[in-house]
Amino acid sequence: QAEQAVLPPGSNVDCPTMAKGLAMLLFVLVAAAPLADAASLGQGLAANPIRKVVTMLQAMQTKVTEEGKKADELFEKYMCYCKNSGGDLAASIESAETKIGELSASIESGSEKQEQLKGDLSSHQTDRDAANKAMAEATAVREKEKAA
Repeated sequence: QAEQAVLPPGSNVDCPTMAKGLAMLLFVLVAAAPLADAASLGQGLAANPIRKVVTMLQAMQTKVTEEGKKADELFEKYMCYCKNSGGDLAASIESAETKIGELSASIESGSEKQEQLKGDLSSHQTDRDAANKAMAEATAVREKEKAA
């Protein structure tokens, strides 16, 4: 009678039969739940727009992270180049300035030597012309002596 008190009045189902039916239903639902979840999960991933957005955002995050790493590497290379080449550049500028002074002095001495050589050349040309004239006169005098 205690079992019948739990059932609503006018019910023709006894408790053990109803318990077996509920247990069977519960077993079927529990057994079928993973299959239904797997099917709905696969379908839900393909059709769920929120999941698509989240996936795209995650892909963008990894891409931005990789680009950030590449940018950091390039920045470090550039900074290393700037640090190293700054000293090299300063040293080459100093050596070039020193060389400019040396070359200027060399050009001036070369110009002075050129002027001296031009003067020597003109004096030697006049000396040669005078020597040729003297030889011509001497030759003329010898020929007169020979003829006389």
